[in-house]
Formats: sequence, C-alpha cells, structure tokens
Amino acid sequence: MPTRGAELAGLAALLADRTRAEICLALLDGRAWTAGELARHTGVAPSTATEHLDRLREGGLVVEHRQGRHRYLRLAGPQVAELLETMVAHLDPPAAPVTGLRAATVTAALARGRTCYDHLAGRLGVAVTEAMTARGLLSDDGGFALTESGSAWLTGPMGIDPAALRATRRPVARSCLDWTERRVHLGGSAGAQLCRRLKELAWIKGVGGGRAVRVTALGEAELARTLGMDPLILR
Repeated sequence: MPTRGAELAGLAALLADRTRAEICLALLDGRAWTAGELARHTGVAPSTATEHLDRLREGGLVVEHRQGRHRYLRLAGPQVAELLETMVAHLDPPAAPVTGLRAATVTAALARGRTCYDHLAGRLGVAVTEAMTARGLLSDDGGFALTESGSAWLTGPMGIDPAALRATRRPVARSCLDWTERRVHLGGSAGAQLCRRLKELAWIKGVGGGRAVRVTALGEAELARTLGMDPLILR
C-alpha cells in the first residue's frame, strides 16, 4: 500500500509539468473545457494534451464527460480549486512586468475581481469578506466561520436556500488565501452560494468570457446598502 508520502509525491509530480499546471489553472474558471480548447490554450499538440489530461484524470485532479464527439474536462471539485489557488498564493509575484495592452488589461481585471472556481476572489472577494467580518457575519477569531448572524443574512435577505449551504461535504465557510491580494477571501459552500446569488441578482457580471468579474451599478448600490461597502473599492 502506498504511503502518504508517496501519494503526496505523486500529486506533486502531476503539477510539476508546466503544461499540466497550465491546464489546471485554466480550469479554475469552473467551466468545462474540451480537450482541443485546452490544447490550444497551452500551445501543445492535441495528442500531447490528451496524454496530460489522462494523467490528470487518473490522478484525480480532473474529471471528464463525453457529449457526442467532444470530451469535456473540468476540475474534480472545489477542493482541487482551493488547493491550486492556495499554492499559487505562495508564489512570489512575477519578476517581469506584464507587457502588451491586452495582457495588462486581463491581469488588471483578474486582480480587481474574479472567480476562484465557484467563489469570489481578487480585490472584490477580499473586500466582501472583510465587510462581512466587520459586520459580524463572519468570524476569524480562532478560526474562520459563518456566524449565526451571517447564516441568517445569507438565508434571509440574500435569499440563499439553507439546504444549499450544507448540501456538500465541503466546509460551510473556509478561508482561501488570495494569490493577488495576499489576504483571505471566503470559500466553502457559503462563498460558492454567495457568488452564485450575486450573479443571479445581477450585482456582478462576467468580463471577457473568462474568470474576471466586475460589480454592476446595481451591485455597487446594493453592496453599499447591505454591507456598507465603499463603491470606490468595488471599481
């Protein structure tokens, strides 16, 4: 039977290859990608991408489903996404500045607000988390937890189904270290449900078809009203 050390070494080996690491980071947007899309994204031949995807699937980091001729891949779950985001947060900032207007625009948008698989990250995610903590909806005293007031806020004014918060085995609230802000944002089922609800209410919207999100004018007004957030922080 493999030891835990051997299993950990096997996991590290999966991410030690640059192409496999790039595939995993692309899948952080929570969408299902085709093998062809991932091949183009990473700049490798389709056959090479397939070999890497097979290894990631066998290692439990991605799952696949087939629809017609297409093979769709996505991360195996939020725990994998949180692991990847935490690992990236421990990296030093890039030494070389971003070059090119398009690259700079994408980088700025992701830093301002993005999804980490299924919850909010970036300045937006951190700001919402800190506002919830300041209002007593989250507690970081000896751990990270949703308070009774926080649960009542999410399932009352925010309209989130109470069962949805406990429908999975993942923690209700989990601190997730943000790789751009170097502070924590809200993960877990509460983070996922809050992100989903903010999209439903049109308080936030996607930018450019990727992970980046921004607060709408309606969202600025409502987040200021409900959480006392400064609209300037949200832009």
